[in-house]
Amino acid sequence: SGYAAAILSRMARKVFAIDRHAELTELARERMARLGIDNVDIRTADGTEGWPEQAPFDAITVAAGGPAIPEPLRDQLTIGGRLVIPVGDSDQQSLVRVTRHADGSFTEEPLGPVRFVPLIGEHGWKDMVLV
Repeated sequence: SGYAAAILSRMARKVFAIDRHAELTELARERMARLGIDNVDIRTADGTEGWPEQAPFDAITVAAGGPAIPEPLRDQLTIGGRLVIPVGDSDQQSLVRVTRHADGSFTEEPLGPVRFVPLIGEHGWKDMVLV
């Protein structure tokens, strides 16, 4: 998440990043400071829950594949906001772009097959054991 947040920091006014590992969060914070990147906030949490205190978001990217699109992430999109997330089983997913519309509906557009690490959390893979 640190690398992606650094890249996104050059394209967005403000970036909020979540990692489930405290050690990785701290390393990313240190690197951001060393690089002079000051528009990224990073916290350790369950990424499938999003960051409701900072919502709504214009865009959300997820760098791990889950069995379904987490509802909290959909709910945190602004009208016209986009969520890009890998969805599928643990072997292969489809990269999906979700767009929120003013009438409360969402459209899902498959962007192609991908393979990401598992999205672990309340709205992802709960019982995944990584070896």
